[in-house]
Amino acid sequence: MEASRTTDLSPVELTAVEIAEHVKKGDITAEAVTKATLDRIDTFNPKVNAFLHVSRDEALEAARAVDQKRARGEALGVLAGVPVAIKDALSTRGTPTTSASKILEGYIPPYDATVITRLRAADAILPGKTNMDEFAMGSSNENSAYGTVKNPWDLTRTPGGSSGGSAAAVAARFTSTSLGSDTGGSIRQPAALTGTFGFKPTYGRVSRFGLIAFASSLDQIGPFASDVRGAARVLSVISGRDTKDATTLEAAVPDFEAACTRGVKGLRIGVPEEYFQKGLDPEVEASVRGALAELEKAGCIIKPVSLPHTRFAVATYYVIATAEASSNLARFDGIRYGLRVEPERGGIKDLYGATRDRGFGKEVKRRILLGTFVLSAGYYDAYYLKAQKVRTLIKQDFDKAFESVDVICAPTSPTPAFKLGEKSNDPLAMYLSDIYTLPASLAGLPAASMPVAPTKSGLPIGFQMVGRALEEETLFALAAFMEPSSPLRSFPKLS
Repeated sequence: MEASRTTDLSPVELTAVEIAEHVKKGDITAEAVTKATLDRIDTFNPKVNAFLHVSRDEALEAARAVDQKRARGEALGVLAGVPVAIKDALSTRGTPTTSASKILEGYIPPYDATVITRLRAADAILPGKTNMDEFAMGSSNENSAYGTVKNPWDLTRTPGGSSGGSAAAVAARFTSTSLGSDTGGSIRQPAALTGTFGFKPTYGRVSRFGLIAFASSLDQIGPFASDVRGAARVLSVISGRDTKDATTLEAAVPDFEAACTRGVKGLRIGVPEEYFQKGLDPEVEASVRGALAELEKAGCIIKPVSLPHTRFAVATYYVIATAEASSNLARFDGIRYGLRVEPERGGIKDLYGATRDRGFGKEVKRRILLGTFVLSAGYYDAYYLKAQKVRTLIKQDFDKAFESVDVICAPTSPTPAFKLGEKSNDPLAMYLSDIYTLPASLAGLPAASMPVAPTKSGLPIGFQMVGRALEEETLFALAAFMEPSSPLRSFPKLS
């Protein structure tokens, strides 16, 4: 770390690792970092709409507690004083958690998600909850019941979705890191569109307890960050077995941060031909191929691979994910918590109908209807069962490719950030925004998005890397190697 960064930069420009180290040394207080964060949110969030709820008093109280621990000579957590923005799909005790839906307006959970418990134990500061597509259903953050998030690089464009608020929070340097969730690309795609580093771990690496479910066999929690080591440190904190989530794995949690110092010479990189076809923006392709050429110069071995079932990923995903959503969202009925709309007449079914009609947005209703249809009698075998079989074929494609390569690299998104409203009336065009991220989600593999050379107009472009199950360290090593030549550390001037 450069010593000059302590005095030359505002706390909001420091990385998560730098903040933690400076707080530990006493160069800066956690309270000063938190105040700077809150001030920046106050100033610029009206333009970006990244935060739905700001926990000013709670954040300052937590920061003072960290400073008091240091004053007493107690050991500090590895995220001491680091503000971490939280996607509004994650339950936070005593703080509104709506999943950006009217049906949960005013809902305050009585418990923390496991990842929140672990962040608090590491002395992280939680300044608030970030905007998102309602129930994580969307690729542009235009489905939020509380307004659209704007891309800090161009306020007329989308930050991506569904974790658009968490991505925008880091891109705008409201915080140096944040948590999002990724079901079909909802961390990687917004990371690509906002020039941040986004990481989806292996399915089961991180507990989903306390995450408001969209599609349970696909949902994963992961970090956004303004640098690779920051994401690695956050992932190390939130990973690990959790008895509250039976799908978490028993695997030991490696030192992801230490992996950032590994070399990459000799690393075998697979390039799937299916990700470089019609629909890929020329500037995106040129930037990604340029990054691959640089890796080859550095001693990596670039090899073509084939993932032949990629063309079925969108259809497969939108059968499986909507089916699981129709089941998961049945719990929102106006009886136990959240919105309750009393019908003018009728019984409990009418109450359910009135509440769900007013509480759910258009995209959520569309996906519930699709999911209910594919699970219905006479259609289960034709759609849901067949989709599960194709999902297995997609995973087998990756298994075969990883016999000859260590990591698979490709574009994260087929285009840079598109204009707000550009795809709002064309659901299929919107769904295709995730065409490159869906396969890794269906296979349950770790994947990340790293910024590479931007477009001529300055819009970010994402470079996706996919690894074998539980080999997140390889992705961190590759991303850390690329970081010095990446525009990752740059951020837009919102003023």
